[in-house]
Amino acid sequence: MKVPVHIAEKLLQLSQGESIPSSLAKHSLIEDLVSEGIIERKGRIQKSLLLSDNKALNTYLKNNYSINDLQQYIQVSKKEEVTRSELVAATSNSKHTGVRSFKGFLVNCYSPIQAKLNGKEITLNPVDGTFQFIYDFEKFTLSPDITIVGIENPENFRHIDKQKYLFTDINPLFVSRYPQNQSKDLIKWLKSIPNNYIHFGDFDFAGIGIYLYEFKKHLEDRTCFFVPENIDKLIADFGNKKRYDEQKINFVVKSIRERNLLHLISAIHKYRKGLDQEILISE
Repeated sequence: MKVPVHIAEKLLQLSQGESIPSSLAKHSLIEDLVSEGIIERKGRIQKSLLLSDNKALNTYLKNNYSINDLQQYIQVSKKEEVTRSELVAATSNSKHTGVRSFKGFLVNCYSPIQAKLNGKEITLNPVDGTFQFIYDFEKFTLSPDITIVGIENPENFRHIDKQKYLFTDINPLFVSRYPQNQSKDLIKWLKSIPNNYIHFGDFDFAGIGIYLYEFKKHLEDRTCFFVPENIDKLIADFGNKKRYDEQKINFVVKSIRERNLLHLISAIHKYRKGLDQEILISE
């Protein structure tokens, strides 16, 4: 059981010799401390709380809640990003608060790309069969002429060399939407940089939805949905009718102005099929 921050703040006030109204510190922990004689409740009508034994309070919090330092506990509990080492120092428990130890996202490219990470020049050039993981993405920047291509499915991300023919007119850095719990980091990074973004996903309503509601709404005019020129033939020849039937109910077209995307939606309806992006991996 955790001590709520507002109660921890009231305990800190008491430990500093202050008296506080009993009505502002209603919690089972306060009642336990009163019953233990560590805190006194005084007054007949407007009751107030006073700390009787500072040392006993520290011992009680350490033994029952693993709180080593009340002030540090409050500071750590309020932080948006906290390390496990800080949690151990404050609470003797690295799992006291959920910590995303593995933030960031994967990148891939088929030709070397110069970038900056934490102010230092680096070269992105993964060996075939490997990817690079950007952890300190907040301090990761690229030349503005690099176009970010977000890939929805892992197999396409793995085989970017077999999809070069799709992106001959840009200098791309490929980023992965998966693992999905990393996608918020990716979007946060995309919002912080000036580079254009192309979303390369499945050619169905689910893929369009991911683009519109995860990326487009944040990046607006800096982004577009990738649609190959021969999309009609691809959907007609390789599309999946069941995919269309399952997804059409939940798809609502809102104010879409991208001509390529409107053409894709029209083709999906025309052939009543959805298409996986893996079809574009050239053997």
